[in-house]
Amino acid sequence: MADYGSLADRLAAVGADIDEIAFDSLREAVADGEIERPADDKRLMQARRAIEKAAAILRQLDGGDSGDW
Repeated sequence: MADYGSLADRLAAVGADIDEIAFDSLREAVADGEIERPADDKRLMQARRAIEKAAAILRQLDGGDSGDW
């Protein structure tokens, strides 16, 4: 039997890594005096949302709650 919960946990960790990268990018932009969000920020958030959706599906397959995020 597949360990969907473990895969979902690993995806959650990747999502947290993406958040950290995005926040670092935002901090750098603010420090540089930028007034618009960095170009990569939108794509990073799209990737994070996709990972969240995948993790939620895996948690459902595992019989767990999909509302962990």
